[in-house]
Amino acid sequence: MFFDGWSDLLRILVVGTCAYAGLVLILRIAGKRALSKMNAFDFAVTVALGSTLASAVLSSDVSVSEALLAFALLCALQFAITFLSVRSRRVQHLIKSEPALLAWHGAMLPDALRRERVTGDEVLAALRASGKATLSSAYAVVLETDGAFSVLDAPNSGPGDALRPVRGRAEASDPASGAPFFSQRGDPS
Repeated sequence: MFFDGWSDLLRILVVGTCAYAGLVLILRIAGKRALSKMNAFDFAVTVALGSTLASAVLSSDVSVSEALLAFALLCALQFAITFLSVRSRRVQHLIKSEPALLAWHGAMLPDALRRERVTGDEVLAALRASGKATLSSAYAVVLETDGAFSVLDAPNSGPGDALRPVRGRAEASDPASGAPFFSQRGDPS
């Protein structure tokens, strides 16, 4: 149970080294996108790559060539999906979530916080991390597609182009006038 022989350890050493080197090579060929900040799709591919590597190293039923083919397949599928998502809004919406507006002009948006399952304390932590001492000093707080928080300062004029793809921007209004900052198309009004 604690030691089954040197041949198993030697196999793990050889297969692990070959599989790891193959994975690194395939990831280098796949390009920077394979190692980008993770959204749900990237996370699933990363977990699958890790699982495949572990199976190749620990299971004698999985050969190095099978593991390398699985690595190549996963990276090719990721490349194909990202290629399609850049060219098709429909594919992009299927695999990526939208960024979400969580706070606007110094006020948290309770419905958005509930929908995104974020606490007010997490928003305050994002403010502190960005160097803000008060919620009122932030123009907007956005939950990005990779789960990171962005804290925006007020733009010089208008609502700011960076908020166009953000969910919840249609409900955002100018605190002074109460008028919507964005039209139905999502463009600044």
